[in-house]
Amino acid sequence: MIKEYGVVKAKRDLSECILKGCKGAVLMVFEEPSLAYEIEFVDAEGDTIDIITACPNDIEDEKL
Repeated sequence: MIKEYGVVKAKRDLSECILKGCKGAVLMVFEEPSLAYEIEFVDAEGDTIDIITACPNDIEDEKL
């Protein structure tokens, strides 16, 4: 399971703004009613693109 403040990337396009490969930080982990993550996605300059809730199969750990 990915932990809070972990860096992740989108495995697919999640919205018009959050495209496959976009990186973000996990702000919150929800375990109920099912596992989900609130993620702040950022652009190359570190500016916030959007904050969304994503399912585990939408994201993957970004290995630094």
